[in-house]
Amino acid sequence: MNLSKQDLAAAYIIIPNYPSIRSSPVNFMDTTTTMAPLTLLTTTSLLLFFFLASFAVDVVIAGGGGGGYDDGGDGEGGGGAKKPHVNHGRYKCGPWVDGHATFYGGRDASGTTEGGACGYKDADGYGAMTAAVSPALFDNGAGCGACYELKGESGKTVVVTATNQAPPPVNGMKGEHFDLTMPAFISIAEEKLGVVPVSYRKVACVRQGGIKYTITGNPSYNMVMVKNVGGAGDVVKLTVKGTKRVKWTPLQRSWGQLWKTEANLTGESLTFRVMTGDHRKATSWRVAPRDWTYDNTYQAKKNF
Repeated sequence: MNLSKQDLAAAYIIIPNYPSIRSSPVNFMDTTTTMAPLTLLTTTSLLLFFFLASFAVDVVIAGGGGGGYDDGGDGEGGGGAKKPHVNHGRYKCGPWVDGHATFYGGRDASGTTEGGACGYKDADGYGAMTAAVSPALFDNGAGCGACYELKGESGKTVVVTATNQAPPPVNGMKGEHFDLTMPAFISIAEEKLGVVPVSYRKVACVRQGGIKYTITGNPSYNMVMVKNVGGAGDVVKLTVKGTKRVKWTPLQRSWGQLWKTEANLTGESLTFRVMTGDHRKATSWRVAPRDWTYDNTYQAKKNF
């Protein structure tokens, strides 16, 4: 809003205490006009109002009417406004909270690495330091792959990866339940105790090498296992893109850390984009070559 001096000259000043100039136009161009102090004050206020109104209009126009969602230019979703997402920096550890731990399996972690609710297998590289976590932390599979640091009453600590679902919390014990492998349990408590109180916090997962994708199924029903994810470790969203006909396509969680899509992915080099629970994203460009085959694992060069 831009007002000329001529526009301002036509403004009317309404001042009850000065009848002689009530509802009279003020000539702002006439420097000889003698005005009462209150008239000058009112004129100044009017000029200030016009200035602020003009500034407010300019700000609204420049602002474009609000924010939206910026997905990093991945082409997912429709158009419209965007807002930034967080995908910079390192994963920040969560606060220490109360929980409790038990153990299962053999002293060498046997019986804990196959057939878990996350779908991981022994060859997936998580080793013996793993845990089944309570239903709240498992979160229908969304918690698979997350890392936790547990501290026993002795002050000793251990870092484990969530690879399975544990029973609900034990009666009489505080917080969430961690059913640890035997090697993990005895690193913070004596075996004979059976169930012990712990403090725990979610921490960054440190992995060797890039994210891994195992593709199984058939052209009409593809299954993708995501593993070796660093940072937050868990996966809450997975999308895939080919080099020709396959545009960015979201996969749905089948169970655990297994994702599915009925899109035909064959014959194209595949790019996967992973989003973890802290909304950070990692894109594995053309991680699977054009001649990729089922029942194979493809590893990206990068990780979180």
